Amino acid sequence: MKLRYFAWVRERVGKAEEDVDVPDGVATIGELMTWLASRGEEYAHAFDNPKVIRAAIDKTHVKPQTPIGTASEIAFFPPMTGG
Repeated sequence: MKLRYFAWVRERVGKAEEDVDVPDGVATIGELMTWLASRGEEYAHAFDNPKVIRAAIDKTHVKPQTPIGTASEIAFFPPMTGG
C-alpha cells in the first residue's frame, strides 16, 4: 500500500511517500496512525497528536475509524485552512 505525507506531516516523517506492508491487526486509519507512530522517532513526532491529522483513502477523506480495506493509497495531512 502506498502512503503519502503532506505539509508538516511530510516534514516530520522525512519523506513524501513510501510503500508499506501493513501488519495484520491494523484495520482502520486510527490503527494505522498508531502503528506508524511506533516505527521510529520521526513517525512518533509526526503522529504524536493523531486527532489533528486528516486522512484520505484513494483520494476520499475519511475518519479515523474508517476501515483500510483494500486501499491502494492513503494520504495523511494536517488540517487545511482557507485563505
